[in-house]
Formats: sequence, C-alpha cells, structure tokens
Amino acid sequence: MPVVIGNKLEEIANTYDFNFIDLCAGIGGFHQAMSKLGGRCVGASEIDAMCMETYQKNFNDVPMLGDLTEINDVEDIEDFQVICAGFPCQPFSKAGKQQGFADEKRGKLFFKIMDILDNHPEVEFILMENVRNLSDRKDYWETIVKELKDRDFVITEDPLILSPSDFGVPQIRERVFILGIKKDLKNENLLPNSKITEDDLDLEKKKCDAEAALGILEDDVDSSYCITEDREEALLAWDEFRAGTNIRVIGFPIWISHFGVGEDSDKKHFEKMGLDDMPKWKQNFLKKNRHFYQLHREFIDPWIEKYHMLDRIKLLQKFEWNCGEDVADIKHGLIQIRQSGVRVKRPNFFPALVAMPNTPIVWDKKMEHFREITPREAARLQSFDEEFEFTGSNNQTYKQLGNAINVEIAKQLGQGLFRLRRRDDA
Repeated sequence: MPVVIGNKLEEIANTYDFNFIDLCAGIGGFHQAMSKLGGRCVGASEIDAMCMETYQKNFNDVPMLGDLTEINDVEDIEDFQVICAGFPCQPFSKAGKQQGFADEKRGKLFFKIMDILDNHPEVEFILMENVRNLSDRKDYWETIVKELKDRDFVITEDPLILSPSDFGVPQIRERVFILGIKKDLKNENLLPNSKITEDDLDLEKKKCDAEAALGILEDDVDSSYCITEDREEALLAWDEFRAGTNIRVIGFPIWISHFGVGEDSDKKHFEKMGLDDMPKWKQNFLKKNRHFYQLHREFIDPWIEKYHMLDRIKLLQKFEWNCGEDVADIKHGLIQIRQSGVRVKRPNFFPALVAMPNTPIVWDKKMEHFREITPREAARLQSFDEEFEFTGSNNQTYKQLGNAINVEIAKQLGQGLFRLRRRDDA
C-alpha cells in the first residue's frame, strides 16, 4: 500500500496507480518517494557509474537506460504517467560555470526530457528539481515554462523553492521544483487557475526545533570518522580564541592573514596588500579584521604563537562564528571546514550537503573528539530509508547524497500534485 504522510490526502493518493520514469536519477531519491506513493518505475537513466551501482543495489528490478542523451528509441519505453527528473544542476549552479543551456552536454538534457515527453503522450504529471540558481536566470526559467505550457501542462510558473528544513528535516538546502499536470486532467475545484501554486499542493510543513540537527546523529560511531589531530587542535584553538575575544558579537569572518601581525601601521600593511585596488566591501572587511586585531592583540599575539597559527594551511587560518550568543562553545555547534575557512553554526540545521567534500563536523561526546558525520547520518538528512544501501567509499557516498533529491520533499510534492488530478468517479 502507498505510504501517505497525512490522513487528508490518503484517499486521493491511494486511488492513483501509476508508472514513472526516473531521469537523471542519481541514486534514486525520486524512486524511493514515488514508490512510497504507489508508483512503479519502468526505467531509470543515469550516467554516473557509482550512482548506477547504488541505484541497482536498492532497486534491482528496474531497467537501466544509461546515458539520457544516448536513448534513441524512446517510444519503445513502457508507458508511464509520471516523469521524474533531477536534471543536472552544474550548468546553473553557483559552484559550476553557470553556462545554463549553453553547456554543451548537460545543458541540453532538459530538451532531451522534452523529446521523451513528446514521444509519450500518456504522461500526466511532471516533477523536476534543480538548484535554486536556475530560477535567477529569467531567460532559462521562461524557456522551461514555455516548453511545458506548449505541451499543454499546467505548471508552477513561479519558482517553487523548498528546503528539507521546511518539512522537519534539519538541513538547509534550497532547491527549485518544477511541477506540472496535463491541462485536461486537472481538477477544476482544486486547481481553478492556470498555474500551480504552493498553496494548491497543500503541503504539510513542519518546523525544526532548536537542536533538531542532533537528532539525526548515531549513538555509536567508529573512530575512523574522527578528524585529524591537526584539525582538531585548530578547532580547539579557535574555541580558545572565541573565549578570549568578543567574537560572539562581531559580524564578519576572522582572517589571520589580514591582521597585519608584526606590521607597524595600517597604512604600511594595506599598501602591501594593494587595498586601493580592491572593491569597497573587501576594503571594509580587511579594515575590520585589522581593527579587531589592534583591539585584541594582547591576547592574539601569544595565541598565534602558542598554536603556530601562521604555519597552518590557509583554510584553518579563517574562522566564522555564526552562532551569536546562543551556543556555549564550539563543541555545541555544527562545523564545516571549507576553502573559505572554519565555519560554526547553530545546531538547528546542517548546512546543505553538496557534491564537494565539505562534510559537516560534530563533537562526539562518547569519543570526546570531533568527527565527520557518517554516511548514514548524511542519508537521514536526505530522508532516505534506514535500509537504503550505498556502494563505494564514504567520500563517494557523500558525493552521491550531495547530488540527491531529498526524499521527503519529493514525496510531499508528488502527493500534493497527484491530488490535483480530476477523478472520474467524483
């Protein structure tokens, strides 16, 4: 039987039996969500070898269609009523080159999806996901809207932006979702207008509490997840720095390299850095760091020497405290070590899982060490079932999850979208 989140949609959801196709499938986030709503997958397309291996390990009865761009006889695919597609985000992502539809291969995948749609007139619903940045490009967004409306779909014409945190999952990860229903199938009472809005979907949102992030942590974790001794020493050093200064109330990142340690004056230090050639925001940022150092140099100078901070790699010389006065110390926060430095956040939400190795770090009370979150904990942030299995190394698993759609969001969107279908017995 379909798994339905709320009672009010149970009857409607249970009356809809459907097949779906899973395009740009990743490890199967859409698959797991649609299966919970009673769907059957007729085929999955994915190009990444490790993702395909994980997908097949969990859904071994699904025909694997391979590279979407190389599917030729699309009309031969078994009929399906729902298209799910997490088409690649890199052409639109701020972390990528943002070439959009100009991306030679990945930017064209949307039009390949349209080709499949053209060859399967039985399709009733569309669910697609991409990075939020897609909606910032008006020309790209309008192209997507036009292509779907030209095929007689009523869609979310205004960007529908959602995060797992909207549904009680402690992760901030905003994505844009594109939903559509065939125009002649819509329930006029539930969808009287010419476009779908968030209100039409009747989503069941839920807030996360102040320490919701801690609820996904496992009780017993292997010591192999502990960070290196050098990194742990740096984190504890920064906590000492936090305690010895008023960093809780300042509103900018600390960069040791901008202090001007050992320089005689602001002027001399900034001349060496070419301050006048920098944009205003960066000038202000550097000046704030320099001023902060001058106020606290009696503490900072021996602290730098004690922990050899100038000898550490650059990313450990940068520190950002985003907790205000709400968190007692670094052990009670959520930590990321990124190219932009060490960042500490409140323990209510994890930062977005991404395909790059920026695995969140927590303090493990049992081991009394800082550690990375485990693949299972990361999977919980993406709402995958506890029984879901992964293949490859931990880093490959983090990457797979960083590219995955959140299962809870996909399930709620599918549930909300399917309720808009006209019922012949109504």
